[in-house]
Amino acid sequence: MSEPLRVVVADDQALVRTGFRMILTASGIEVVADAADGAEAVDAVRRTRPDVVLMDVRMPRMDGLEATRRILGGPVTGAAPRVIILTTFDLDQYVYAALSAGASGFLLKDVSPEHLVGAVRLVRAGDALLAPSITRRLIERYATRDARTATLHRDLSGLTPREVEVLRLLARGLSNAELAAQLQLSDATVKTHIARILSKLQLRDRAQAIVAAYETGLVTPGSGAP
Repeated sequence: MSEPLRVVVADDQALVRTGFRMILTASGIEVVADAADGAEAVDAVRRTRPDVVLMDVRMPRMDGLEATRRILGGPVTGAAPRVIILTTFDLDQYVYAALSAGASGFLLKDVSPEHLVGAVRLVRAGDALLAPSITRRLIERYATRDARTATLHRDLSGLTPREVEVLRLLARGLSNAELAAQLQLSDATVKTHIARILSKLQLRDRAQAIVAAYETGLVTPGSGAP
């Protein structure tokens, strides 16, 4: 029997926290703590070591971006939790910064109960929560090639030509199925290529891979994205 999925909910609105707790609990997901600001979220994660954190962007005292950086950048015993950013807007510069900090994706706060539960389970399984076209638009709007703010994983020289090709198409918003069709590969082979890219570049998931592709200049905003 698998361990129950454990979640921390961080949002400055009590109604949002209560609603999400009810939805998740009804689906057999354990909410181990909630937090009204980023500082409380960091403390809750350190105390409870959840699988997933639902993190609001705009909170008092410490915002969700700084909390995400501290959670994913600080010392963690065991595997780091996955962070899903909660936002009111689908194109928010803070969301891009959170993806750069290692968040696994984002959800709009008016998400349906089914989508919320599915999203938490998806990222717990190790996938990134991305709507490829929305994520591409987000990154194109805010990505920078300023060397001072680019990701630490700028060196793509360790990738094979095929892996570079996969990364380029991934960053343009193609799903695994679309990648497989365009490159005439099986779905399993595409997944293997993506896993190797993440391993070689020391990236958490495909969200960070997309960020890295833009910030290294492998893909540039408007460069023939589908």
